[in-house]
Amino acid sequence: MRRKQLLLLPLVLLSISTCLQAQNANGIIAPARSVDWSQAGISEGIPNRTTICTTLNAGASASQINSAIASCPSGQVVFLSAGTYNLSSGIDFANNSGVTLRGAGADKTFLIFSGDTGCNGANADVCFRSGDNNWPGGPSHSANWTAGYSKGTTTITLSSTSGLSSGSLLFLDQTNDSSDTGGVWVCEAGSTCAQEGPAGAERSNRAQSQVVTVTGVSGNNVTITPGLYMPNWSSSQSPGAWWGNGTISMSGIEDLSMDHTKGGGTSGVSFVDAYKCWVKGVRSIDPNRNHVWFQWSARIIVRDSYFFNTQNHQSQSYGIEPYLSSDDVVENNIFQQVTTPIQVNGSCSGCVFGYNFTIDNVYNTSAGWMIAGNSLHAAGVDNVLFEGNEANAGIFDDIHGSHNFITLFRNQYLGWESGKNSQTNALQIYYGVRFVNVIGNVLGKSGYHKSYEDDCPSGGNPNASVYVLGWFGNTGSGKCDPLVASTMMRWGNYDVVNNAVEWNSAEVPTGAAQFPNAVPASHTLPSSFYLSAKPDWWGSMPWPAIGPDVTGGSDSSGHAYDNPAKVCYNDIGGSADGSGSVLSFNADGCYGGGSSSSPPPAAPAPPTNLTATPQ
Repeated sequence: MRRKQLLLLPLVLLSISTCLQAQNANGIIAPARSVDWSQAGISEGIPNRTTICTTLNAGASASQINSAIASCPSGQVVFLSAGTYNLSSGIDFANNSGVTLRGAGADKTFLIFSGDTGCNGANADVCFRSGDNNWPGGPSHSANWTAGYSKGTTTITLSSTSGLSSGSLLFLDQTNDSSDTGGVWVCEAGSTCAQEGPAGAERSNRAQSQVVTVTGVSGNNVTITPGLYMPNWSSSQSPGAWWGNGTISMSGIEDLSMDHTKGGGTSGVSFVDAYKCWVKGVRSIDPNRNHVWFQWSARIIVRDSYFFNTQNHQSQSYGIEPYLSSDDVVENNIFQQVTTPIQVNGSCSGCVFGYNFTIDNVYNTSAGWMIAGNSLHAAGVDNVLFEGNEANAGIFDDIHGSHNFITLFRNQYLGWESGKNSQTNALQIYYGVRFVNVIGNVLGKSGYHKSYEDDCPSGGNPNASVYVLGWFGNTGSGKCDPLVASTMMRWGNYDVVNNAVEWNSAEVPTGAAQFPNAVPASHTLPSSFYLSAKPDWWGSMPWPAIGPDVTGGSDSSGHAYDNPAKVCYNDIGGSADGSGSVLSFNADGCYGGGSSSSPPPAAPAPPTNLTATPQ
């Protein structure tokens, strides 16, 4: 789904990049409040490999699969024929880059796990890992970061570059803020900005992180891609860098079904120190902690897949869990009976969560408590894009700390789930979460939500409000952060309380002390903030499917059609409330072959007759 690379002169490339960012922002979001999400994931697309190095038949063991992966040349496929594979241990890619493990389809090739494998500190049924076990906290290499801190910078200076070369993954971080100065606030201190303290993914007291790729080393100067996302990198925060000895890259798992019920691993599929790897077209059933875990990785793609159930439906029962990662893409997936389908539990700078569908987020701890389908749960999360998702809610909590510069675009969040009566809001944005952009969404359930917002410190109607803003702790309680609301940008959202699209200049933070946003010059919104054109898996639904410019939609507002993941769920027999057993699933059957690995069509010509608005 990423943009094809163009073989043009550097000056032309720079011009295109600038145009794309201008097209994405389109005069709506100030550049300081966003990044270029079009480059997230694998820019050249998931490779559609056709050369098979080994074909295994039903009955093959995990050790035979692992041996085939280890001996497979880069750029080729280990193919698992249709049938059932009872695996007494896990599948381990063991630092083998460039290998695809592919089944005959998620409705034809079935992996049944009764054991797992070690995965650089955790256990998983399927492990993608580098050969370096020092992750994190005691990395093989570390250095002070001594110069080059501005947003967008692509050249930085380190005190040491030993073991660093072009293509290396480089982890950048800095110490947390010691106090709140009223702007960007990176904090994970218990009782100050976090209910429970750090989530634990980062080096101690260094929640803000960005994972970049080294493109060149000259002495102590290092060129990187992408450029720096955050505007608050500073020598006063003791910035640092760390890296390992090698990274697994360009390996993936496709077109098969995995049953983790008896596997025993912490994770269904785990990526550790991985780069440009993927999960595509799979069905995953009943893991322990999570279906897919991104640990200290970058540019991982999870696409066109179906995730069903978790083992305990309590705390730490997740679908996709980024745990210190950057520029990942989680796109066009179905989550059914998963407690928290998307749980960002560590820094995920520049990540994209697009066009996913979630239903029936079962939570056994409290039957009436609604767990949000799209959740930010740890300090240091920044510049994340949620686009085109259909879920019960979005929640950016303060359980493990604060977040900054989050954008929600063209999502539908009902703020409601059958049988739930607590935390029933379309959007909950907690204490310390600042500079959020909410653009072109469809929010709330008609007849249920009675109040537009519960904005601290006034409160009043927490469970029946479309928005809950600024509270420390759960809805309508605790201390208050008024900067959550005053730094937020809202533009072009439909909500059921106003029963209208709000183009309200009072909800644009033109007067914010830091990172203000001008009132957009028009009500025109782009189709996407990260896709250059309608993706090949989209199908026949209108594009875009959700937003103020959509009419005749299938919901009561008329502003939302079902996205492809929801259409797929309905087509394979999913129930209206998400109840029932696991469904038979095949990505090609749902998306008409559109789940192929090829990149999207080339970008359209840059827009003309644009006017610039000073920021």
